[in-house]
Amino acid sequence: MLRIRHEVNGGPGVLCAEEVERPEAGAEEVLIRVEAVGVTLPTVRKVREGGEPVSLGGEVAGEIVALGAHVTAFAVGDRVTGLCFADAYAEFAVLNTAMASPIPDGVPAVEAVALVRSGLVARGAYEAARAKPRESVLVTAAASGVGTLALQYARAGGAARVVAAVSSADKAALVRGLGADEVVLYEDADWGAPYDVILDGVGGALLDPAVRALATGGRLVAFSSGGGTVEAYELLVRGASVIGFQMRAVALGEPALYERWLGELWQLRDAGTLRTVVHEEIPLVEAARAHTVIEQRRNLGKVVLVPGPGGA
Repeated sequence: MLRIRHEVNGGPGVLCAEEVERPEAGAEEVLIRVEAVGVTLPTVRKVREGGEPVSLGGEVAGEIVALGAHVTAFAVGDRVTGLCFADAYAEFAVLNTAMASPIPDGVPAVEAVALVRSGLVARGAYEAARAKPRESVLVTAAASGVGTLALQYARAGGAARVVAAVSSADKAALVRGLGADEVVLYEDADWGAPYDVILDGVGGALLDPAVRALATGGRLVAFSSGGGTVEAYELLVRGASVIGFQMRAVALGEPALYERWLGELWQLRDAGTLRTVVHEEIPLVEAARAHTVIEQRRNLGKVVLVPGPGGA
């Protein structure tokens, strides 16, 4: 089968295609024939940082072709999606059942990849913020896979003012179409502050201006892998807080809540309340190009890798 490997040669490394044997499912895993792979920002960042080779994780969707010895919740032939932490950029991948969820009949794999993980993160971040109707909400990385859905959650949640923060003005039309009342650029002076809630999918150097944009009693939810440092004084003078959110903790630690959110996610999709945005379907062998799109902040929505037909 075809798999993409991260290879380091004294620099940030490159993504190389290789032919390898199909993996085998562990006791609590399923083996799927991959139909779509959602490229995640944490994986892109790890590759860019270089140093040591990284295993390429991502959101995968496809058909189960083999079951681990202890798997009873799924059957061969089921279509599932979920987050694969290693070797996701491949024609076949193993997926832990704790991270797997069924794809409803008739839903394309690309849509499932764009909706499920990003939608759950957007929902979880919004819940973590304890957002209330009539509050103001700012979403950073608003044109990303998670950001596009977070805007829609904020709109559906009754926010009085929904503002999208993006890297360039050419993303304004997209985010306005998804419910943003206003659009600000990262380079703007004050981001139209203050905000009751900020959902931050960027981190790093943008974390400081985001904290300074909080209103008195405001809450910032950090769900990106970008890191960053918060000045305690900035929180003190605003009586504000920063909350970290990780979807994996919910999936593994609160499975009942995870399942409820998942069911509600599909209901919102079917009702037309949430819609996915896919920037481009890129062939698996062009994974490096997919990473470049995200690194250069050119994506409008989710970047998805699509393996070719067949597989060894």
